[in-house]
Amino acid sequence: MKIALLTEKYTPDIGGLAISSERLARLLTSAGCEVRVFSPTGNLLPSEQRTLPSSGAIVTRFGAHKRADDTLVHWFDLIVEEHAREPFDVLHAYFLTQAGFIATLAGRYLNIPSVVSIRGNDVDRAAFDPARFSHTMFALQHANVVTANAQESIRKAKAFFDREIILIPNGVDVNHFKPMERNDALAESLGLEGKRKEERELHGKWKVESGGAVIGFVGELREKKGMKTLLSAYAQVNARRPCTLLTVGETRHGEDSQTFEEMRASIPESNIVVTGYVSPNDLPAYYSLIDVFVHPSLHDGMPNAILEAMACERAVVATPVGGVKDIIDCGVNGVFAAVNDSEMLAAKVLTLLEDSELRAQLGANGRALVIERFTPQKELEANLKIYRQLGAFNNFP
Repeated sequence: MKIALLTEKYTPDIGGLAISSERLARLLTSAGCEVRVFSPTGNLLPSEQRTLPSSGAIVTRFGAHKRADDTLVHWFDLIVEEHAREPFDVLHAYFLTQAGFIATLAGRYLNIPSVVSIRGNDVDRAAFDPARFSHTMFALQHANVVTANAQESIRKAKAFFDREIILIPNGVDVNHFKPMERNDALAESLGLEGKRKEERELHGKWKVESGGAVIGFVGELREKKGMKTLLSAYAQVNARRPCTLLTVGETRHGEDSQTFEEMRASIPESNIVVTGYVSPNDLPAYYSLIDVFVHPSLHDGMPNAILEAMACERAVVATPVGGVKDIIDCGVNGVFAAVNDSEMLAAKVLTLLEDSELRAQLGANGRALVIERFTPQKELEANLKIYRQLGAFNNFP
């Protein structure tokens, strides 16, 4: 079976979409599928494209144009040309708007089935962006199959166009994301052997004391992820109980970065650590340094970071948005705080910092849930079932 995977982000791009699309490509190749990935990038000129192997898939990155419609034309032509060279059995788009539109249009043009997967907050964005609305409606109306990773995304998409949408939650490798002893995690996260010069310099600038409390956030820190609420809540917690705020990842450049620096400067005696980019291979060590994992998003799909934190047995405080509501049973495997409510967030974090037994129980229940419901194997099997049901893959095992 030959699959063309269209995605607006792919590793080494930052963000959950890049992580999830790379995970799907890797899972499909492990099952014997031949996977071609097509994804635009701002790191190449519009006339450039590069094709390289990655984790078993063949990945083609092409330069994005200044005008979005020019990028879409390039994307469509590329799919048509590659299909003429080596025909695809299915076009699978990861993200509803641009990727979903191209996969659906090319599928109808080439007479091959298309699958469109709603990811993150693409439905939220499309609803209020006239430039994306028509592409969204076309994909929802004409794709052979539509999937989503969260119940809330399905509900919103059906407000656009009422059709069957199949739920396929994200999967997390619990053999990789698992708890570590804190001293081992500290040693691994700060280890210098084999690290690049920039990483050695970064890790030489900070330490998490072995006995100190740590509040953690993993991902790209920005407004949509509740950056202001997180920093305000940290200031309140730190005033009552000095602790470290460990943000694993980067702060989005521009206005978000400026706001972050201004707020950090306003918090007295703060200990805020920004690691910069961390490889997914190294993330379990960082999760295991965290006492309370916080994810105060304003909008979200099904965050990989929450599932990863739960797999590492971290106590989680999050906002009840998007697919987070599919994951957390409040008081059982995590805790909810209201959106944009820094006082409530601070109170929930303080409660967990002061109750190690509750933290341990939430962490253990969280890992058990991920093992039961959110595994890569379940994600793979659900996608393979769809391909088979499309009727063109009867010879695939």
